[in-house]
Amino acid sequence: MKTRNLGGSGLKISEIAYGNWLTHGSQVEEDAATACVRQALDEGITTFDTADVYANTAAETVLGNALKGQRREGLEIFTKVYWPTGPRQHNDHGLSRKHIMESINASLDRLQTDYVDLYQAHRYDHETPLEETMEAFADVVRQGKALYIGVSEWRAEEIRAAHTLARELHVPLVSNQPQYSLLWRVIEDEVIPTSRELGIGQIVWSPIAQGVLTGKYKPGEQPPAGSRATDEKGGADMIKRWMQDDVLERVQRLQPVAEETGLSMAQLAVAWVLQNDNVSAAIIGASRPEQVTDNVKASGVRLDEATMKAIDEIVDPVIERDPAKTQSPSRRDF
Repeated sequence: MKTRNLGGSGLKISEIAYGNWLTHGSQVEEDAATACVRQALDEGITTFDTADVYANTAAETVLGNALKGQRREGLEIFTKVYWPTGPRQHNDHGLSRKHIMESINASLDRLQTDYVDLYQAHRYDHETPLEETMEAFADVVRQGKALYIGVSEWRAEEIRAAHTLARELHVPLVSNQPQYSLLWRVIEDEVIPTSRELGIGQIVWSPIAQGVLTGKYKPGEQPPAGSRATDEKGGADMIKRWMQDDVLERVQRLQPVAEETGLSMAQLAVAWVLQNDNVSAAIIGASRPEQVTDNVKASGVRLDEATMKAIDEIVDPVIERDPAKTQSPSRRDF
């Protein structure tokens, strides 16, 4: 497993991280989730990403149990705050000082650790002054409850404003966690150039486009039983944007490219995002240990220029590039 620096910081993380967004506490049982975490550790993954909102806090608990007994200094544990948790009352979401301070304490309890390596603002909060949010994050760092701070799905101008305040407060804002894949490239025009300038790295989620880039979904056919596209707990809703025949047909045409490089379709997709030098890590998820083993083989792979060009030519008509697709919801919608 290769490592990369997280943005411009000195923190080294595994270039493939393990995330438990749609699996732990919801899609798979705890024993299966633990098996996947143990497999990730066996494969050399040291970076684990979760959030308080995943399975309404259950995912953090499952991850904390799965990592129990591991050497803490050898791990990088990331979590996030913003979305509604608990009974969803008016202060159970957002980036107010109240919610951040209460949430970090609850997350640490569930994760069974004294600190997280990275604490992330899961979306931008339009109803809380950015100064209040950044001052609260600064206090979390100074209290030793987080070592670094990051954001997720923030626009370029939001990242720049937060970075300015972070420098004034002398706290390390080092990362952004956006969706990124060879189909979803909305960060390329604005977010990545700004992040490069500011020393902020991308920890990208859904590099396999919720499983579509594995090639298992065929145009004109029903999704396989038990797949994410049939999961009404959340997976089906997230993947539906890609379940169009024109997209699926283009994805099928990537199979010869993968075969020529000696990679599986999933490995090709993960390797593709890792070619971007602003990407610090690609987050993979799994419901079975063998999926972890397959995906980690993308670590260290270098795709040549001809392969990158062939991929672009195949998927170009169905790529989403609009920077406006990076957006944070109003808390009034919760």
